[in-house]
Amino acid sequence: MAITADDRIAITDLINSHGHLTDRGDFDGLSALFTEDVVYDVSALGSGTLVGLAAAREAALALADANPVAHHVTNIVLRETADGTVNALSKGFGVMADGSTGSVTYEDTVERTAVGWRIAHRVVRPRRTPLHD
Repeated sequence: MAITADDRIAITDLINSHGHLTDRGDFDGLSALFTEDVVYDVSALGSGTLVGLAAAREAALALADANPVAHHVTNIVLRETADGTVNALSKGFGVMADGSTGSVTYEDTVERTAVGWRIAHRVVRPRRTPLHD
């Protein structure tokens, strides 16, 4: 089934909502974005692969003040797959309390669920070297 313009808007809103929820510490709200059994791979950032919303929440709480004060996302590209999921590629940057910034690439697998589109798998890759994947 082809994704519609409404699907594209819903998925884009889903990805854009992550920073708003995370930055205000609304980890309960993340269930509106991710599947309960989400695989959240932050191994490239040194934190391994987290499985489930509870693990993602605990990891964020453990970072405490080391969390960015602001998560921003941009350059969202959606690609439909043969199995009905959507691969979403986006850029993100975080602003730290001291004003420093970091850049990442988000690679998401988004699934249509009974309650709407949800991210089932996310890989976060830091961007540290220009002109490289």
